[in-house]
Amino acid sequence: MKVAFVLGTSTGGTARHVRMLAGGCAARGIPAEVFGPAQTERDFAFGAVAHVGFTPVDIADRPRVRHDLRAIARLRRLTAAWRPDVVHAHGLRAGALTAIAAAFTRPGVYHPRPALVVTVHNASAAGGVTGAIYRVLELIVARSADSVLCVSQDLEERMRAAGARRVGRALVPADSVSADPVSAETPAVPFLPGDPDRGRPIVLAVGRLASQKGFSALLEAAAFWRDMRPEPLLVIVGQGPLEAELKSQAARLQVDARFAGHRDDVPVLLASAGVFVLPSVWEGQPLILQEALRAGVPVVATRVGGIPALTGEDAALLVPPGDVPRLAGAVRAVLTDPALAGRLRQAAADRAHTLPGQDDAVTAALAEYDLVTRKRR
Repeated sequence: MKVAFVLGTSTGGTARHVRMLAGGCAARGIPAEVFGPAQTERDFAFGAVAHVGFTPVDIADRPRVRHDLRAIARLRRLTAAWRPDVVHAHGLRAGALTAIAAAFTRPGVYHPRPALVVTVHNASAAGGVTGAIYRVLELIVARSADSVLCVSQDLEERMRAAGARRVGRALVPADSVSADPVSAETPAVPFLPGDPDRGRPIVLAVGRLASQKGFSALLEAAAFWRDMRPEPLLVIVGQGPLEAELKSQAARLQVDARFAGHRDDVPVLLASAGVFVLPSVWEGQPLILQEALRAGVPVVATRVGGIPALTGEDAALLVPPGDVPRLAGAVRAVLTDPALAGRLRQAAADRAHTLPGQDDAVTAALAEYDLVTRKRR
């Protein structure tokens, strides 16, 4: 079996997932090639993984007719030349462009058209033209793919409604972290040496500074904690297009928030947090949430997408997205009730033992590839 992976522009979880799957295939003796933007290769170094190849294909993050037509033509040529048994595309745009390219790939006697698997990683909350385009992409993927894998139940329901012939759950595991799973005390903040605010409880959030992550609501919630003594310190790790806007909002609300930018020591930061907050508008199987559970950190998160399936009802306090008073109240409860924080820490550590690992994800993907290729034959 040969597997080609296709992805578009990615700054995080999707690219890490593709890198893990491609490396897992190669480690089991299955030839793997990745097709995607050159910038994604520079960021994630797919070609550095043993026995994994990378070929650039310019798949943009938004519709651009000329670029898309060139990407379709290039995918058709690459697929015809490399002759994979399975093409596994990640994301609706990559999936739709791959499906169109496959439709124009002429099968041969000894080389039939490859099976198409598409993993849907995100939901679109947009309306108008963007929402309409997203629905068209859903229809193309649903009607073309041999198998559609989704990162959450709500996406599964959408793809079934769009007419997908086979829908399943994707496994998107995070790397394990080396933090102490259950600790009675919160360690000192490791990234603020000499800071006069040492000893304040840390409210940690990690993610791209974009509207999907809900950091604006988190800053509003932080304004409700200003009466606490010591006042919690909000630390937001990540970069993104809303950085200047969020910093301005924090100043306007007089919230003491530290924007820490990109960090390579997230497991250490998790171990230092009094509570980890994921205030997203929507999530699938967020890697950072899995890392937080494995680190045994008390979690406050929104009840959206695949979050409840990861945490269950015991390993996090779940609140509706955008509900600032309930978000603020949940964080306050964790920071002021040691018994509650202890229960959440233990529940997170227990829940972490049930999370799938990378070997599970590769095994599940290979089983899906075997199934769809056997159906094709």
